[in-house]
Amino acid sequence: MGRAARRMANGVAGRRTADSRAGEGAGAAANGVGSDGRPPGTAPPPAAPSEATRSDRASGGSGAPRAQGAEVPRWLQTGAAWSWRLLLLAIAAYIVARVAAVLYLVVVPCAAAILLTALLQPLTGRLRRAGLGPLGATWCTLLLAIGALAGAVFLVTNRVQAEYPNLVNQFKHTTTQVQSWLAGPPFHLRTGSLQRLSNDVVKYLGQHKSLVEGTVVTGSKIVVEILAGVVLCLFVSFFLIKDGNRIWAWLTGRLEAERRRRTDLAGHAAWQAIVYYVRGTVAVAAIHAIVMGITLTIMGAPLVAPLALFMFLAAFVPLVGMLVAGGLAILVVLATLGWIAALILFGIMIVMNQLEGHLLQPQVVGKMVRLHPLAVILVLAVGGVVAGIAGAVVAVPITAAVTSAARALRDDDGTAV
Repeated sequence: MGRAARRMANGVAGRRTADSRAGEGAGAAANGVGSDGRPPGTAPPPAAPSEATRSDRASGGSGAPRAQGAEVPRWLQTGAAWSWRLLLLAIAAYIVARVAAVLYLVVVPCAAAILLTALLQPLTGRLRRAGLGPLGATWCTLLLAIGALAGAVFLVTNRVQAEYPNLVNQFKHTTTQVQSWLAGPPFHLRTGSLQRLSNDVVKYLGQHKSLVEGTVVTGSKIVVEILAGVVLCLFVSFFLIKDGNRIWAWLTGRLEAERRRRTDLAGHAAWQAIVYYVRGTVAVAAIHAIVMGITLTIMGAPLVAPLALFMFLAAFVPLVGMLVAGGLAILVVLATLGWIAALILFGIMIVMNQLEGHLLQPQVVGKMVRLHPLAVILVLAVGGVVAGIAGAVVAVPITAAVTSAARALRDDDGTAV
């Protein structure tokens, strides 16, 4: 009975509370305000998330709370995104390098043909403006280039055959003088060791006759490869000079209008950089070769024409080429004319190097090819490691072309046609 009475009392109290709340709601509705203080028809405000909900959101909806410090920093996400992209680019570059190494008999002549076209195309343009047709202007340009190349090879071969015996005799005389100098004070060295070294070299060559014969066979193979590369280079150069614009139009013809415009802009800038680089390098190399030839002729040194031509060709490898060619010329002068003449030639080369860095390169090449010396050294090192001498020759013009194209695209305002 007591329990039933308590339940009845609780029911009566609950009904009274509900009736009072209903009365308050009706009064608020009559005044235009809801029971929670908002106007009728207004959506209730969002409830504050509970602690469990916040923990669930922080853990990514998995329901398990995230450990402290497990969030990935923004810089690490960016670095990871760049890393796998750079890794893919490195793999692609490695594959391209391997394919180029296998096809070096095609890649090297084609690269030489592009540089030769950049050098000869302005002459072809002048001949066309003078009234010659495309075919006639191209043939005249190539025949002039072949004639100049054949003349240089004939001159160098003739002078080497005429002066090489004298050079050998002068080297022997200089070796004898060096042995006598080392045998006297203050060194007092025994010259017998030098003589034994020479005898060992002769004995080694006699014992490894098959190796020498293999070297001769390899040399003959190299001659054949060089001739094939020269023929392919001239063949490719002919069509690039004659139909270069049509080939470029065919390559970009299937692109969309905007992409074709930007591709033409970048391609024009890259080609202009290569043309300016080749022109400037040829002019600088010609100046170096002329100065070297005149200096060696005044000194009376042997092999003037070969050393001057080597200086001209070595100038196509910036910075390093001149050092190698100049070092060879200094050794020849030292062996034939003595150390005083070698010091004079060394001083002249230092002056030439300063003139090249501060006058010839800025004035002849101009601002079209803007590369810092550190960048030149780095790209030369990379090109030499990847592809040897050929890579060192083409590394700088490729870098100049890429940087010029990137600069043109960066400065594009959408109005260039």
